Amino acid sequence: MIDYVTLLLLNMVSALVALAFFLWWGLGREDTRHWAPAFGISGLVATVAGFAMTFTRPIPEPFSMAYGEMSILLGVLFLGAAWAIVCGWNLLPLGIYAFFAGLVAMVIGVRFIHLSLTPMPLIPGAGFLLTGLGGVCAWVVLWKRDTRALRLAGALVMLAAASIWAFTACMAYWSHMKVQPPSNSTTSWVRPSTFNVPKTVLASGIEQSMQGHGAWYAPYTYCSMPTATWAWFSSSLTSAAASSLPHP
Repeated sequence: MIDYVTLLLLNMVSALVALAFFLWWGLGREDTRHWAPAFGISGLVATVAGFAMTFTRPIPEPFSMAYGEMSILLGVLFLGAAWAIVCGWNLLPLGIYAFFAGLVAMVIGVRFIHLSLTPMPLIPGAGFLLTGLGGVCAWVVLWKRDTRALRLAGALVMLAAASIWAFTACMAYWSHMKVQPPSNSTTSWVRPSTFNVPKTVLASGIEQSMQGHGAWYAPYTYCSMPTATWAWFSSSLTSAAASSLPHP
């Protein structure tokens, strides 16, 4: 299955940077309709890709849940912001929704670090924490939008989160462009239920994948079919083909 978390990461970076610029140069001005396309595009990509990841789960748990569901929440918030900006509505009600979405993102960030889900859990953990902090405090910035210090603080938090996700996205794109030979691994994830792969084989392959790729980027350590799984699948196909041939 295709792993498209790189798309989610790059879109989130663009969305957070656009939000940071909007907080400093757009919020509080009379006409902000020219900001709507930036919010609408990033919101649409985040929502569609997030729903796809949540329902298809191209990467194992808990990464599909963390990245997929958080992308949905980010996407609908940005779509709502684009709609409100075009209509000239107050953005404060969106801050209420953003508070709970940000709270969940902070919980995910803490769990990434607490459970050491990757060999370097501080990187994705800090990204989720900073992004969630922006959501939790969004209602304050929208309520006191004339206070330049609050807007500046919010913009800096968004830029800090965007820098972490930008680094993660660059490492992910760099790693995903490396083509692995079929004898070692493939670039798609195959679930145990698809080919009835034994759980012991799958688990050992995941450990090998983690050791081989490192963990600049949490889900990427699990995005390749393990060597043991590929060997098992190849041998199964060979046996099935041989058994179907007529005996001389």
